[in-house]
Amino acid sequence: MPKKSYFFFNLLLIVLTICSCHSSKNALKNNEKTSTPIHKVKLKGSIPAVRIDVGQTNADELVTYAEQFIGVRYVFGSIDPKKGFDCSGFLYYVFNRFGIKVPRTSEQYTNAGKEVDLSDSKRGDLILFTGSDPKSGKVGHIGIVVENKSGKITFIHSASGGNKGICYSGIDKYFAERFVKIIRIF
Repeated sequence: MPKKSYFFFNLLLIVLTICSCHSSKNALKNNEKTSTPIHKVKLKGSIPAVRIDVGQTNADELVTYAEQFIGVRYVFGSIDPKKGFDCSGFLYYVFNRFGIKVPRTSEQYTNAGKEVDLSDSKRGDLILFTGSDPKSGKVGHIGIVVENKSGKITFIHSASGGNKGICYSGIDKYFAERFVKIIRIF
């Protein structure tokens, strides 16, 4: 294949990969401070506190490792990259690679780490949302903050909707109404 054709072929593959994840498109298109007000969801019930010991692990190294799984499909209850991941299975697998014991379900993260303001979030913080029902009062989805550029939050997670799998998202209207909190464990 001539060099010019090879370049355009690779460029096309990159563009298609990015566009294949609807959340990635939203993160790229809407990754500005959301015009939708973020309403912190009030939690219901009592979840025990969890201590997560990250030891000497570097947050940047962990996020970089997590990013290699972009495009892995969503599979409920799975922690196997060959089959796919659910949101907490993805975190479980990534953190386990660094010898860090973390909860297996997203709800178990409810009282882990130290809560930080959304505007103060940084790479490696965990972002918690309700599941698909913002009125549930329970954490049902989780991701890892990739960056915060002047309030423009991007996170990586395993999205179930539309068979997206591991992708980047920004805080659009869908996530803004389901936002619970940011926790810092590093």
